[in-house]
Amino acid sequence: QEGTLDGNREKALGAGAIAYEELDLREEFARDFLAPIIKANALYEGQYPLVSALSRPLIVQQQVAMARKYGADGIAHGCTGKGNDQVRFEVSSMALAPDLELVAPVRNWGFTREDSIAYAAEHGIPVGATKEKLYSIDDNLWGRAIECGEMEDPWAVPPKGVWLLTQQTATEPRDVVIGFERGVPVAIDGDKLGMAEIIARLNDVVGSYGWGRIDMVENRRVGIKSRETYECPAALALIMAHRDLESICLERDLEREKARFEPRYAELIYDGLWFSPLKKALDSFIDSSQEFVTGEVRLHLEPNSCEVTGRRSEHS
Repeated sequence: QEGTLDGNREKALGAGAIAYEELDLREEFARDFLAPIIKANALYEGQYPLVSALSRPLIVQQQVAMARKYGADGIAHGCTGKGNDQVRFEVSSMALAPDLELVAPVRNWGFTREDSIAYAAEHGIPVGATKEKLYSIDDNLWGRAIECGEMEDPWAVPPKGVWLLTQQTATEPRDVVIGFERGVPVAIDGDKLGMAEIIARLNDVVGSYGWGRIDMVENRRVGIKSRETYECPAALALIMAHRDLESICLERDLEREKARFEPRYAELIYDGLWFSPLKKALDSFIDSSQEFVTGEVRLHLEPNSCEVTGRRSEHS
């Protein structure tokens, strides 16, 4: 996402890194990680399009590549012992590079979020969080995840200031036509675009109608329930459109069997098992199912609303 890299170099070098490398992986992320999610209609617990979970295996791939480049004997993450990400990072690391040591200082030192903020301040490491503003925000091309602070209470209304992608500015109704080829979005309103550009545009357009928020209590992999809020207008719009297109392109039994696998596919990714044999096998099934999923879906946008109003395909 634009702007999210500001200050990272200072943060890395301030924390003791010997070098800092900045990589633009948006196209790779869209092609290799987001396209499979769209084809699978993958929503964890029927709601969450796996915003944070999807970036972790890509991050680990690059961590391993950097470790090899610089001759490191280990890789680290800053996850606590409460969340899913510690599992995602470590399972992916062990799948790709079992010889590398895994270092988890925040978890192993027993740091709270407040402890981490205080440690950063003491050692001159710039971070955006403060003791007064404890929100944890994780954003990427696929959306934003916002948690912590007063929102840990599932009864509390999320403060208006936490929303960014879904601030309503548009008021006039609008239609958007999304083109798909073999289950992958390839065009908006007839204009052929790269997938990363399609997602970025839809985040802007759909989000401007105030649509695309999720407020849920989810079951974490580590065995606790957690109140989570997300903004993912493009992700939700694309999955909705893709699922609708499948309704006229898939044979009945294939459509029903695929729907049965979709929740399990989402669970695998949520649990950090991107590189698992089962995930690989399900990918083969899903890719085969998309042979004839080519066509267009029309979405109608109004304030706080996004709905399918038409679909067409030569294979219907």
